[in-house]
Amino acid sequence: MAKFDSIAIIGVGLIGGSIGLTLRERNLVREVVGIGRRKHRLEVAQRAGAIDRGTTDLASGVAKSQLVVVCTPVELVADYVAQAAAACPMNAVITDAGSTKVAIVSAVDTVLAGRREGPRFIGSHPIAGDHRTGTEHARASLFEGRTVVVTPTDATPAGTLEQITHFWESLGARVTAMSAAEHDAALAATSHLPHLVAAALAAATPRELLPLTAGGWRDTTRVAGGDPQLWRPIFATNRSQVLSAIEQFEASLSALRNALEAKDDGQFEQLLLEAKRTRDALGD
Repeated sequence: MAKFDSIAIIGVGLIGGSIGLTLRERNLVREVVGIGRRKHRLEVAQRAGAIDRGTTDLASGVAKSQLVVVCTPVELVADYVAQAAAACPMNAVITDAGSTKVAIVSAVDTVLAGRREGPRFIGSHPIAGDHRTGTEHARASLFEGRTVVVTPTDATPAGTLEQITHFWESLGARVTAMSAAEHDAALAATSHLPHLVAAALAAATPRELLPLTAGGWRDTTRVAGGDPQLWRPIFATNRSQVLSAIEQFEASLSALRNALEAKDDGQFEQLLLEAKRTRDALGD
């Protein structure tokens, strides 16, 4: 039996499309409404089975939704949350899927400040995805066993954290709660820095050498294939934390370079061993 009558997804790309596919495959909702700016993209999402119907009219799309999930680029999230809050039912919950949280949560709290009643917002970030974008790459298994971070604040109403936790768990995810600042510091090291390193490696490789690349280069640079227009605002809204992560990476790289220059093979091997132990600890 469906747990929701209606869920609205604003931005039906990879993440939004995967949410819709999972909801429909698991029969968790009676109707999934997709909201976007381009009608033909909503038609693609509907044909893919990610949504039951689509609309470019946000207000009508969220009018009956118990849950609204904003899956747009990070710089647009706060504005869409505000629009949804003005049009969805008073008892609705609104969340997002942005990969930075401080800027979004702060902006939304400002918009909703002072409201004793009305829709409730809590930030989310599903740590799942692909360097490819669009509903064409969405899949119902995307969240299975993956971590979703939720970022409640002192202003988060009682029960909202529990509701959104149950929602993500129903999609197969594991949920952990932390502050927006803790999230941004952690993701700078585990997501944003790896993208920068991959981009730097790809940019440093002469194109005429590409036929000589193998699995190591391709695995390391895979995320550099992500859409720059999506990643630029991610870095911009988490600038200070990314810069801190770069400093830590530079220190690690310098240690390897110094050992190599000094012909200290024992130290060099030890550094490689420590890196291997960290990677092996992930277990996959």
